[in-house]
Amino acid sequence: MPLVINGQTFDDAVIEQEFSAIKAHYESLGSISCCERDDEFRGYARDNITFRALLTQEAQRTIPEPEVQEVARAFDKLKEEHGGGDQFYASMGLSPEQDGLIQRDLSVNLQVESLRDSACQSIPAPTEAECRAYYESHTQQFSDKDEVRASHIFKSVRETEKREAIFKALCEVRQRLVDGADFTGLARVHSDKPAEEIDLGFFKRGELMDEFEIVTFSMKEGEVSPVFATQHGFHLAKVTERKTGKPKAFGSVRADIEAELAAQRQEAKLQELVDELKKTAKINYIEPKEGLGAHNHE
Repeated sequence: MPLVINGQTFDDAVIEQEFSAIKAHYESLGSISCCERDDEFRGYARDNITFRALLTQEAQRTIPEPEVQEVARAFDKLKEEHGGGDQFYASMGLSPEQDGLIQRDLSVNLQVESLRDSACQSIPAPTEAECRAYYESHTQQFSDKDEVRASHIFKSVRETEKREAIFKALCEVRQRLVDGADFTGLARVHSDKPAEEIDLGFFKRGELMDEFEIVTFSMKEGEVSPVFATQHGFHLAKVTERKTGKPKAFGSVRADIEAELAAQRQEAKLQELVDELKKTAKINYIEPKEGLGAHNHE
């Protein structure tokens, strides 16, 4: 059902697009499964749309429209960032016939940026002490990634009818490994990969298949995994070593910390502005009740 903010309507497609982006973000963090938080994420989607809409409406009300030359420069810069005009239109799925629409959007964006700058200009820069305090309380954020070293047995499943037999055979191999058999020796006999690909060496998250990393990063050193499947076939893994990421030196990440703290303060300042705008805004969201009609949310 549509979300209406001061007379501006955002239909279901806009809300669904925002919802999908939010859900994809949380799924990438591995923090949800299935649809257990969909209602919560749709609430986030409406909040995000409301935040942007009120900020944009205020910018258009209080900030003069930029000069044509300023919009043209912004458009040229945008095309440059995408590798030139042709690449820009191709990557964005647009055409030169839509230049007027693009420039109108850029004009509004420039107004919003001007409002942001005006609202945030009095925010003080983070101090050395504040940066160090943030560094010390977020050590893991500023550490190298953990690493795992694993050995691997792989069986390809090209013929569906042999899938069960291959799985059972690999389960028997796993039992021998659990009972103390040498992993490398069994891998040389049973793996479809060459001997030089048994020991995968150290790897960080994001370097191998998601399924393989989910299993191996959850294992202890010396542990043998259950038999698990990917689109390529069946796998057995043994974690042989683990390395915990070491904290980076404060000096090497100070600029990142300053930028993070500045961004947090700017976001908080803008949220204060939006909260003030909400006090006089007319916001309606119509959603269906189960088995009933619909109702308004102010």
